[in-house]
Amino acid sequence: MEQKKLPNVTLALVLAIFSYICCCFGGVPGLILAGIAFFLIRKDEKTYAESPESYTNYSTLKTVKIVAIIGMILGALYFFYSIWSINQMGGWEGYMERVNEMMEQYQ
Repeated sequence: MEQKKLPNVTLALVLAIFSYICCCFGGVPGLILAGIAFFLIRKDEKTYAESPESYTNYSTLKTVKIVAIIGMILGALYFFYSIWSINQMGGWEGYMERVNEMMEQYQ
């Protein structure tokens, strides 16, 4: 029987790596990208479970799953940190006031 690669592993790896980069933008983009990668991984795990002898890159699948989980954790932590920071500045109004002050300072 010819062995082939799982179809979504490479795409999920790219999304999981981008989730690291994007988690610095408030956490939400990183959470979304890692969530999509995790969904693709779960789909490939089911495909692998149906016929394990047909696929060669299961070790890569496990690695990508770990990377996606770490990306979701980092995104969630940064998201909660962003919310906490905004609350420490006096809520959304205080945050926007501070942003306006900094913009005026640099003009």
